[in-house]
Amino acid sequence: MILQTIVTPMKSTIPESGVPIAQIADNGTPELSLHGEILSRLRDYVVEGNIPDGARVPERQLCELFGVSRTPLREALKVLAAEGLIELLPNRGARVRELGKRDLEELFDVIGGLESLAGRLACETITDEEIAEIERLHYEMYGYYLHRDMHNYFQVNQRIHERIVAASRNETLRTIYANLAGRIRRVRYSANFARKRQRWAEAMREHEAILDALRRRAGSELSDTLFQHLRNKRTAAVEHLGRTSEGLTTESVDG
Repeated sequence: MILQTIVTPMKSTIPESGVPIAQIADNGTPELSLHGEILSRLRDYVVEGNIPDGARVPERQLCELFGVSRTPLREALKVLAAEGLIELLPNRGARVRELGKRDLEELFDVIGGLESLAGRLACETITDEEIAEIERLHYEMYGYYLHRDMHNYFQVNQRIHERIVAASRNETLRTIYANLAGRIRRVRYSANFARKRQRWAEAMREHEAILDALRRRAGSELSDTLFQHLRNKRTAAVEHLGRTSEGLTTESVDG
């Protein structure tokens, strides 16, 4: 009964071509800030692989797609560059950041270490209300998993990890985590497609273990579970990168 309530299908955050992203409310003011809305939609667009790794960001096409001018689009691109998703090219626009196998291995290990530490610290300070919110998000995510809704599953999944990091009450850890997590957000999303059925089920079981340890405030257990969870994600990400590279090589030979 709970799942039936929380898994109402949601429309994609990517609007149809030419639809302005800031709709005007009855009082004449935008319902959402233009900057915040374009940033959210552009981030999703890049994370979900709509632009190939290393490819230039097609500003003109994106302006038409989102129904905005280049000024807010370029402001959003600056934020994504700071997050590590894209690279700004002097006088040549921007391109999607491309990560190699070694880059992924190092980033996932560092982020796994940060989440591991965050889990241990969170168990010392987290409130019952914060655990209840993470539990609510967990079941919302499970609903999206059952409906094979990758977009919304991923969005809620990221919020769960961020809430655990926030519960550590360590701003230095939180800042470093945010700076690095943005760099692998795109590949973290695409890794869900590597061994999709098997890995997705494994990830849900791992999240059940994460929630269980958090409920019991078992810091050492949660720390180990989070690190292994990120190590498994690393394996899936590297596997997906290998398959993508093989596909590109095959296309080059065939072409």
